[in-house]
Amino acid sequence: MLDANGKDDFWRLNYHLMPPSGWMNDPNGLCWFNGCYHVFYQYTPNNPNGALKYWGHYSSTDMINWDEMGIALSPDTPFDRDGVYSGSALAVKGKMHLFYTGNVKFKGSYDYITEGREGNTIHVSSEDGVHFGEKSCVIAAAGYPPGMSCHIRDPKVWQENASQHAPYFLILGARTLDNRGQALIYQSPNLECWDYIASVCTENYFGYMWECPDVFQLNGINILSISPQGVEPDGYDYQNTYQSGYFQYKGSLTGEYELGGFKEWDRGFDFYAPQTFEDKEGRRIMIGWMGMPDTPQHVNPTITDGWQHALTLPREIFSCQGRIFQRPITEIEELRMEGHELPTGKETPMMASYEALILNSSGGSIKVSINARVSVEFNKGDQEFFIEFHDSALGGGRAKRSARMENCFEIRLFVDTSSVEIFINGGEEVFSTRFYPEDGRSCLSVTGEGFSGKYWQLKPLTINNKYGIR
Repeated sequence: MLDANGKDDFWRLNYHLMPPSGWMNDPNGLCWFNGCYHVFYQYTPNNPNGALKYWGHYSSTDMINWDEMGIALSPDTPFDRDGVYSGSALAVKGKMHLFYTGNVKFKGSYDYITEGREGNTIHVSSEDGVHFGEKSCVIAAAGYPPGMSCHIRDPKVWQENASQHAPYFLILGARTLDNRGQALIYQSPNLECWDYIASVCTENYFGYMWECPDVFQLNGINILSISPQGVEPDGYDYQNTYQSGYFQYKGSLTGEYELGGFKEWDRGFDFYAPQTFEDKEGRRIMIGWMGMPDTPQHVNPTITDGWQHALTLPREIFSCQGRIFQRPITEIEELRMEGHELPTGKETPMMASYEALILNSSGGSIKVSINARVSVEFNKGDQEFFIEFHDSALGGGRAKRSARMENCFEIRLFVDTSSVEIFINGGEEVFSTRFYPEDGRSCLSVTGEGFSGKYWQLKPLTINNKYGIR
């Protein structure tokens, strides 16, 4: 595969969205609008290490064939001059409304936590999803409630029903001056004038900052999704530098509420800042950033090829008997080529991009090896499922991530040239990680009793863009 400069780059992903060049992080502005899916993302076009942030933009009618739309938003006003940071989209009354954090950093001797920084909430709209009008600062940093640090960002906007006079709500991630994470909720009649109405927090300390908040319902289950920073590891839980997960809650976040326990969305090394939206079919779709900030021990060698990071597969979030599950969108199956039975006692051929489905009918221990140097394993005796790299170079410094599980009856793997996503038991647990096989190809072997399975090589997404990458 060729990069933006025409150079052969075997780690460029085939069926994941990634930057044409430079740096990618949080997915933003996810929505269905005017007959298209829209995926925006934080983007530094010419620096794979990240610097001044813009919003890049992909659109698609089917999430298989994509158009790379270039830069949608640039840091070009006094209230977003130091970066177009994360935000969301709301399609209403024939317009796409984008809300994001405009980053401003003052020069001087500041700690940039209690002073020296602004995170302004910005609104801009579009009638076609491509061309955007004039930006307006709808909540200036000076208008946030007292007791807040400079770290307030990542607006998510929603309307609880589509009636003509129903109010709009906006939630922001925040860090207080006493270093506690929480979320702030605002209300508006018109998307321009916003009033602060409530804050949401846990009774006990749960991190110093809550990034990327999201609020939605699944079959009557209320979900508050956040990406907390500063949560200490606890056994199998919270092993990454920062986490991403959700609370189920009772009541109303704008009044009386009760948060349940926190559950991580993904147990892998590379998953952060997810965002969800409801599509034309009524599905709740989630996309995350396949990366992890502030983790210097993880090396991504694609930097030398001028790019870094990608987005996860789009996932449908659904509930079953009160529990929350994830599964890749069914559209991904359109990429399958001819299916093959998984061999017993030997490896598959080397492949760049593929899917494998393994059924563990015995319910016992089972091990999947990737290139004989990555273990994806369920240990029945220890009731542990884990992914472990036995080669530091292959994992880019990644080692082991685990989850406690009583049973493992299904493992579904999606392996791309430099990524692995693992869905266990229909999406009960998920692990996402980057890895770097020497030529972008890998193979599988399975060890266990009573298993069966198939694998498919997967075709690349079709992406039309000015770079002609794929």
